[in-house]
Amino acid sequence: MSTDENRPPLHRLTSAAPGPPRRTRLPDGTPVWHFTRYDHVRQVLADGRFTRAVLPAAATSPLTDAPDAMTKQDGIGHMRLRRTAKGVFTPHAVDRLTPMVAEVTDRLVEDLAEHGPPADLVDRYTRPLPIAVMNKLLGVHDVDDARLLRWTELAFPGPSVPEHEVAEAAREFTEFATRLMTDRRHTPGPDLISTLVRAADREGGIPESQLVNFVTTLVVAGYDTTMTMLGNILLYLLGERPQGWARLGSDEAAAGLVADRLTHLIPLNDPAKRFNPLRATDDQEIGGATVRSGDLVTLDRVAAGRDPAAFPGDPFADLFAPLEHPTLAFGGGQHYCLGVSLARAELRLALHRLAARFPGLRLTVPADTVEWRASALTRNPRHLPVTW
Repeated sequence: MSTDENRPPLHRLTSAAPGPPRRTRLPDGTPVWHFTRYDHVRQVLADGRFTRAVLPAAATSPLTDAPDAMTKQDGIGHMRLRRTAKGVFTPHAVDRLTPMVAEVTDRLVEDLAEHGPPADLVDRYTRPLPIAVMNKLLGVHDVDDARLLRWTELAFPGPSVPEHEVAEAAREFTEFATRLMTDRRHTPGPDLISTLVRAADREGGIPESQLVNFVTTLVVAGYDTTMTMLGNILLYLLGERPQGWARLGSDEAAAGLVADRLTHLIPLNDPAKRFNPLRATDDQEIGGATVRSGDLVTLDRVAAGRDPAAFPGDPFADLFAPLEHPTLAFGGGQHYCLGVSLARAELRLALHRLAARFPGLRLTVPADTVEWRASALTRNPRHLPVTW
């Protein structure tokens, strides 16, 4: 992981005003259509005629850029993989998991109280919370947090990480997932892996390598992105909106609204950091632009998420107001994030229980002096020094 003290907090990033589709180029010179308006970006995400474009020069990890990776699948194969886990992540299913998430959250909050101020919220809260939730969901008790952290970080390595380190982490992570699936086939339980194995065996036709990669992808997504969202949200709230902090502790529904709005507004990383082009498989017209079959497109979700045509006024003005339109933060269409309901529950409870226990929680350093943990996918505070 790399750091860059000169980068601004992600909530302070600005983007060009949304406009009509335009032709531009990727850093390697490849021509693309670029979309910035909410309606256009949402249309592309929902249209199955746009598929993931695999650019050889963009490959960074044996886990996430392998041909059988969940992140590279489209069409029938992709939907077959999704069906194996869809039932686990429905809102109804997540409702049954909420007491477990609340138990983990409360334990970490009480551990933080026993530790006493000052403390580092990353070490004590934003990092261990999603790891503990994911371990309980997977039924995993024999892997330490440091190894899991290393595996997930190197799934989206920065350019300075040696290739042999990335390859070694990918091998270890794959072996771990393979052993886990083998164990659950012989000794199934109520955990997610057992459910996935049973569903995959019923579905049939799913190569074992795809299923193993699916497991590692779920672990990375469930841990890394949730930690990133929570850390960046806390940095913004404690550093720039402390006047609303106490309300989060007295009203869980209000905490959910704030989590939804800030997940929508604060990206996981700098928008220009990682390009994920899509490829059109058919001729179509979007926003007056004729996109031909084979054309590449890129999407600016930050600009789209602040498009005044969809989100009028200052989107940060009222954090407790419901979003005017569905967020694009979790993608759309066939690639809509499976774990969105679980992520929302984790963020809502994490903010509510922390604010309820520590209504006077505050940062001890300015937000613009935070050191960053950065990968190819995410950027979040390496430390969040607080007191109360």
